Amino acid sequence: MTRSIGVVTVLFNSSSVLPGFFSSLQQQEFKDFHVWAIDNASNDDSVAQCRAQGDRFTVIANEKNVGVAAGNNQGIYAALNAGCEHILLLNNDVEFDSQLFARLIEGLTANACQMTAPLMYYYDRPNVIWAAGGKFQPMLGYRCIHLNDGVEDVGQFNKARRIEHAPTCCVLFKRSVFDQVGFMDERYFVYHDDTDFMLRCLKANQRLFLLPNAKLLHKVSSLTGGAESEFSVRMGTRNRIYMLSKFLGRFLAFPYVVALSLVYLMRRLLRQYNLERYQLKQLSLRQGFEMATNWLPYKQSR
Repeated sequence: MTRSIGVVTVLFNSSSVLPGFFSSLQQQEFKDFHVWAIDNASNDDSVAQCRAQGDRFTVIANEKNVGVAAGNNQGIYAALNAGCEHILLLNNDVEFDSQLFARLIEGLTANACQMTAPLMYYYDRPNVIWAAGGKFQPMLGYRCIHLNDGVEDVGQFNKARRIEHAPTCCVLFKRSVFDQVGFMDERYFVYHDDTDFMLRCLKANQRLFLLPNAKLLHKVSSLTGGAESEFSVRMGTRNRIYMLSKFLGRFLAFPYVVALSLVYLMRRLLRQYNLERYQLKQLSLRQGFEMATNWLPYKQSR
């Protein structure tokens, strides 16, 4: 089943967003792709919808939710083993035009790079940018920020440019990237797993370009309960601390951990956090620091 692009998408109760995703795939002018849909024990009809798409889809249905990072790894391994020359990590809560795949492929050659990403917009505000790539802030523990988040697109992006980071809700990789960098760190489960991976790509001198002529609409947080849900707060806080501890080392990370703990306390005193939120943040912070004691690089093959 050799294909130019192996599309990897991870499902978790994704039923409501799949029709738009399928429609975008069906419209692609570039046809040489196959989709690996990794389902994390959905209790809706996500699997049935994907299987109904025919031979272009391979569905891997997990009996339990193994997380986004592990799900992505399952799809990446399968696509590489099938001989795909490129891997496209692609959320299913997105929609895009008919030329997305073609432009991502063309961008690799045009910019002599190993990775390409589209300009990403909010689905419900299609003229407002969600991410024009991103950059890392080493002095803030390798925190990553999206560039131009919330900025209206008035044509200010008119040529491809090199960037440090892009959310892996849509990034195209040459298969050689995984030989150089390895795979995703499954301990994140969800959140910051893509930030970790893209930072490792940057450190391995894998070139990433933003392609403004490739555009994607993202239904932000549509499947995770929103940025302020208990799950999102817990995983986001825990994984941020794990990541900075992993890349800085526990000794250098400790001052950041203390500083963040004090920030949480200040917000509690100022009543910006209620008691439950404060306790959740502090617990998640400690868990992230403890996770870094014995982390694995996930560069090994399976």
